[in-house]
Amino acid sequence: MSNLYIMRHGEAVPGMPDSERSLTKQGEAEARVMGTWLESMLANDARAALRIVASPYRRAQQTAQWMATPLERPVETLPIITPDDPLEPLIDWLQQEVAHTPCLLVSHMPLVGALVGRLVEGDMRASQPMPPATIAMLEADIWAAGCATLKHWQSPRELLG
Repeated sequence: MSNLYIMRHGEAVPGMPDSERSLTKQGEAEARVMGTWLESMLANDARAALRIVASPYRRAQQTAQWMATPLERPVETLPIITPDDPLEPLIDWLQQEVAHTPCLLVSHMPLVGALVGRLVEGDMRASQPMPPATIAMLEADIWAAGCATLKHWQSPRELLG
């Protein structure tokens, strides 16, 4: 059984190109509070084993860095998790790379919502709403369609008041 934390990046400024959009001050605060929250949720062994992977887009990288600081973990860049990437290569990657390792995946809508929907409900059309900096915690023996359980859903709004 392993845990996957699927996170949407924090609030970002509008603009083009999309890949260069940065976090707003609010987005930084969201990511910071979520990093502290996740650090408090993880047991020491899970924190020590946690992989943090992020989209190459600036706002996801910035969010991942805010998450990595309290967790004291490095950030890896995963090029196949930009906003409109297909889910199949990512699900294959999850099966190969994080079968027994906890992982925080920092990406974008619509990918994060579709990934949660596919892993939990097994339906290609399913999607979970994911406001900025929200984390969906999934648990599974195998990362495949319909094989995961949504164990926790945390938005920064409750933590920021």
